[in-house]
Amino acid sequence: MVRITLVDYGMGNILSVQRAFEYCGGQVRISDNPRDIRNSDYLVLPGVGAFADGMKGLSERGLMEAIINFASKERPFLGICLGMQMMMGKSEEFGIHEGLGLIPGSVVKIPAQDMHGLRQKIPHIGWNALALPDSKENWQGTILAGIEIGETVYFVHSFTAVPANLSNRLADTSYNGQIISAAVQSGYLYGCQFHPEKSGMTGLRIIRNFINLNSV
Repeated sequence: MVRITLVDYGMGNILSVQRAFEYCGGQVRISDNPRDIRNSDYLVLPGVGAFADGMKGLSERGLMEAIINFASKERPFLGICLGMQMMMGKSEEFGIHEGLGLIPGSVVKIPAQDMHGLRQKIPHIGWNALALPDSKENWQGTILAGIEIGETVYFVHSFTAVPANLSNRLADTSYNGQIISAAVQSGYLYGCQFHPEKSGMTGLRIIRNFINLNSV
């Protein structure tokens, strides 16, 4: 059974993530111990809330170095929602804040107007379809293997990650015509802006793909 560590830094819906991973066959440990994180087989960084608060939670627990160390070892890593955003180099949420720098890029606010200049609801909440970015031919061999283009997943966010390199965009979605990064990848490092644990059967397939990453 795959051993998975969920990083506990005081932010978010960690129990619902735990239940989803256990349902999919993972052996889950919740930890805020740097040693556990460095020695994990698989690591998941969940989270909801503000970027600065999330980074503060990691820093206060001495987890930043441990996460960066884990990510350097080519082991499966998944950031969810705020966790994906913290993988970036910086965020513009309520000032400029440094991230983990696992994937080059920044986190910016979703515009308050849509492509036609009309006011749109922020945060972006709801089910949106996954799309294949121009830089990708398919999702084979990734956590999205077997997912059809157009399948919907559940989003709740006001800010969005913008990878510096197009090659790091694994999946996009459209919010009133504006393209948003739905998932990112760099080697074994993955991030989902959406919540796979709240995305029904599609989300569970993505979690299973992550658990079986070396065989998808």
